[in-house]
Amino acid sequence: MKLILIKKVFNQPVDLTKAVVQPLASDLLHNKNVAMDVLRLDRIHPVISGNKWFKLKYHIQQAQQQNKKGILSFGGAWSNHLVATALACRQAELESIGIIRGEEPALPSATLQELQEYHMQLRFVSRQAYSDEAALITALQSLYPDYYIVPQGGQSELGVQGAAEILQLAQIKSYSHICCAAGTGTMLAGLVRGSLPHQQVIGICSLKLPEHDNSIHRFVKQYAGGQQHYTLFYDYHFGGYARKTGELIDFMNAIYETHDLPTDFVYTGKLLFGMMHLAGSGYFEPGSRLLIVHSGGLQGNRSLPAGTLTFL
Repeated sequence: MKLILIKKVFNQPVDLTKAVVQPLASDLLHNKNVAMDVLRLDRIHPVISGNKWFKLKYHIQQAQQQNKKGILSFGGAWSNHLVATALACRQAELESIGIIRGEEPALPSATLQELQEYHMQLRFVSRQAYSDEAALITALQSLYPDYYIVPQGGQSELGVQGAAEILQLAQIKSYSHICCAAGTGTMLAGLVRGSLPHQQVIGICSLKLPEHDNSIHRFVKQYAGGQQHYTLFYDYHFGGYARKTGELIDFMNAIYETHDLPTDFVYTGKLLFGMMHLAGSGYFEPGSRLLIVHSGGLQGNRSLPAGTLTFL
């Protein structure tokens, strides 16, 4: 049965028509006179989910146009980006290599096993070597000259170019705010590019970073096309990247039970929590209309003990 399901996923194309806009209704939003809709990018594909397709599509085109053997990219043991890359390459008849942050575990994660099922070659590097991105990429270019290198999370001009197309899936004119989770800043920069001048773009940072000088802010400032109508919030990381608390887990379960909306504790759970908290604290003017971009990718949830989330 498992092989049949895998084959079905291998052959299943990305379907952008499934990216519906889902309204959220709650007493909190009603009392504040704030409307909140969710663009369900998570529904376009079970694996190449959410913003991953948009951040990858032009990289895949470049790899094909340059007659590369395959694509090489980077991520952790529970990387949404690597899983999407592996299957997208399989569908495009390209090989793939994943550079995994950290030592090879004795027992591979469910995500690492899935990467191997999609025929991605895995190469593990120490966290120290992984942190020196420039030196690592230089070394890999020499080792794998026939592979097209995609930065972690698609963080690049081509990734931003693809992410800017996300808002074409919604009628955005009536929204006052466009909101997303921020990990590398690639989608945030793309949404700033794709938004309208009267709109404010909000990024909820998933990492614990200094507010005034950090990698996300620098990247967005460089790649947002000169646009400045965006704000980053740094107070909803719940302890840091891929960190969580009982409060966050309870919130995610409540969101699912109330709205049939699955989230993950790395990105989208923190995004929704942050947006609800901002709405409740009066950050938004009455009459504001918010579009929340669900970036998909629930791989991180697979690391949680069984029963932690009600929708696994």
